[in-house]
Amino acid sequence: MHNPGTATPDRFPAQDRFAAGAQYIAGRLVTGTSGRTHTVVDPATGEGCYTYELAGPADVDAAVAAARAAFPGWAGATPGERSDALHRLAGVLADRAEDFARAESLQCGKPLKLTREFDVPGTVDNAAFFAGAARHLQGQSAGEYSGDHTSYTRREPIGVVGSIAPWNYPLQMAAWKILPAIAAGNTIVLKPAELTPLTSLLFAQAVTDAGIPDGVVNIVTGTGREAGEHLVGHPDVAMTSFTGSTAVGKRVAEIATATVKRLHLELGGKAPFLVFDDADLEAAAHGAVAGSLINTGQDCTAATRAYVQRGLYEAFVERTAALMAGIRLGDPSAPGTDLGPLISHAHRDRVAGFVDRARGYARVVTGGETPLGDLANGAYYLPTLIADAAQDSEVVQSEIFGPVLVVLPFDSDDEGIALANDTPYGLAASAWSRDVYRANRATREIKAGCVWVNDHIPIISEMPHGGYKSSGFGKDMSVYSFEEYTQVKHVMFDNTAVARKDWHRTIFGDR
Repeated sequence: MHNPGTATPDRFPAQDRFAAGAQYIAGRLVTGTSGRTHTVVDPATGEGCYTYELAGPADVDAAVAAARAAFPGWAGATPGERSDALHRLAGVLADRAEDFARAESLQCGKPLKLTREFDVPGTVDNAAFFAGAARHLQGQSAGEYSGDHTSYTRREPIGVVGSIAPWNYPLQMAAWKILPAIAAGNTIVLKPAELTPLTSLLFAQAVTDAGIPDGVVNIVTGTGREAGEHLVGHPDVAMTSFTGSTAVGKRVAEIATATVKRLHLELGGKAPFLVFDDADLEAAAHGAVAGSLINTGQDCTAATRAYVQRGLYEAFVERTAALMAGIRLGDPSAPGTDLGPLISHAHRDRVAGFVDRARGYARVVTGGETPLGDLANGAYYLPTLIADAAQDSEVVQSEIFGPVLVVLPFDSDDEGIALANDTPYGLAASAWSRDVYRANRATREIKAGCVWVNDHIPIISEMPHGGYKSSGFGKDMSVYSFEEYTQVKHVMFDNTAVARKDWHRTIFGDR
């Protein structure tokens, strides 16, 4: 079903806010120099809402130069000074919450209730967390591990960080990359996806308005092939952080290797949703719908493969299908809308292709269609449940990245856990059971960076997010993320009044 809602409120005035350009370099908006333009399209209507000049290599060079120039001063600030600045930033973000919510909804097609209740508050909370973390850039004091020498370690910022963020959570991904990097004393050049630059640009303006020095945060909005690859390969960029598909992540790693950069990769996912036969069926069905349809399924941690023990299988399929059929598609600004469009018509067609091919080997229980009527111009796709696919089939093994959940049965606990691990990915998973021993075994044996129990999808600033296997390495959020953006130095003192020559004699003899 769908709900077209009421008349859409005034659109976010992107053209006015970014009239000076879509590159944010050294504290100023400027136009790109690639000679090519891109139009941001509202996926709910198919209408363009902002056209801008794409960044080229010269813009990347200018942004990196600005970040490099700002690095000594920012790295030299005290942790307390950086903390104070990030606290101010959290306040600016909170004050402008509605601007961010509307811009994110416009460029992504997300329901406003999602951006208001999830994306923006999560970003403000991240800023507050890293404001606190900035005061805890701690090394470790040590004793005399080597005779009369005292050793200790110190954590230091790395330098200029070049980051690339995806289109599915442009605001939160910008925050996850910018905040830990600058809290640790680095400067950064961020390339958002060209489809969704608006909230990253707003974020950079908030950084400046919070009193953070020009050049600490820079934004270049260009294509991955041109601006992105140039940023990753830039010799003055000391670290690369990338979030996106595994295929593109491999290309990023290849380029970064040439200059031996620190590398942080958060890549694809195909999260299993493991339901044992003692689980609460109603809770599991609701969890599967929420976990698979969050952000219209365009979430690397979304539940995509539900493995249900055979005794509950048919009941789970029936109940989940009924819940999916009641999801309301519609205008993202309408209060009653549950699900917005996919990011683009091209991506919708890609998702539909997976489902259409699955009809030849599996059962499409509900959905699998493009809605007509009031939603025909948008990139909408109905919530889709597929049952009875084989484990080695395309819809089970490949990342669809849309509102599609595949359900398969299993018999023994051993089989269920083995199936959950049987893809190249390992970003997130969930296990559903009333038995604490069963659930604990699942959390221990499922190979994923996060395993929820009797829930799926919540994240918090204090805990890490990152994957195993082909889902990449490194962590976002938490103190683990903070430490990703530092390097460790060993310092050693000879405690004697006059440096002894004993070890020299051992090696070279008396001279």
